[in-house]
Amino acid sequence: MIQLTKAEEQIMQILWSLGEGIVQDVRQAFPDPKPSRNTISTVIRILEQKGFVEHKAYGRTYLYFPKIAKEEYTKKQMFSMIHNYFNGSFASMASFFVKENDLSMSELDELLCQIKKNVKP
Repeated sequence: MIQLTKAEEQIMQILWSLGEGIVQDVRQAFPDPKPSRNTISTVIRILEQKGFVEHKAYGRTYLYFPKIAKEEYTKKQMFSMIHNYFNGSFASMASFFVKENDLSMSELDELLCQIKKNVKP
């Protein structure tokens, strides 16, 4: 899957949250100072070219919506990160985050319970 730039990912996060929207809707979701309408429009057109966004035309107004689900993008990004930074080892990644976040025993127990709940026998 194609890697998104920070600006592209920000707009995708907004579109995933909104479900769909015109350029002005996306712009309103940004904190101040908001990017220009032209900047947002340009990034959305790039996202369309990359296959992440589609639109419906209503006259001269375009309603944009995500073509790729947030869960699908997240999954591919996480597996890519595990492959690129942890030699494909989920255990290495989990160990890294446990060390970096200084998890308590109760947090580790909760993590282990979540893992056990989702493991297929």
